Amino acid sequence: MLTTVNSCSIEASLTLDTPARLYQPVRAGVRFLSGLLIRLKMFYAYVLKSVSHNYYYKGHCHDLETRLRQHNSGMTQSTRPYLPFVIVYFETFDTEVDAIAREKYFKTASGRKFIKKKLDE
Repeated sequence: MLTTVNSCSIEASLTLDTPARLYQPVRAGVRFLSGLLIRLKMFYAYVLKSVSHNYYYKGHCHDLETRLRQHNSGMTQSTRPYLPFVIVYFETFDTEVDAIAREKYFKTASGRKFIKKKLDE
């Protein structure tokens, strides 16, 4: 069952083996609500670095591992010449709009400075 609560996409399923606690965090992106297991759909803004070139790619997605596999398999035309990639930085968000805004920030001059500072730490 997929539904939206407070602008967040959630997937809920009944759980009979675990006591319910109202909005009690269990692990990242999972909460219990009146006997329902709720998985919040998280969104990511991320920075990839080419292993073989001095090239950084900034993007957003809802499944970071799958997206990295897509990049490294050559499914993304813009990154194909710079394969392979590793994730060097990412941030999580509750909404896709926030992740897109952060991706756009990463692509600005001040965003590039921010990333450089984070990677140098």
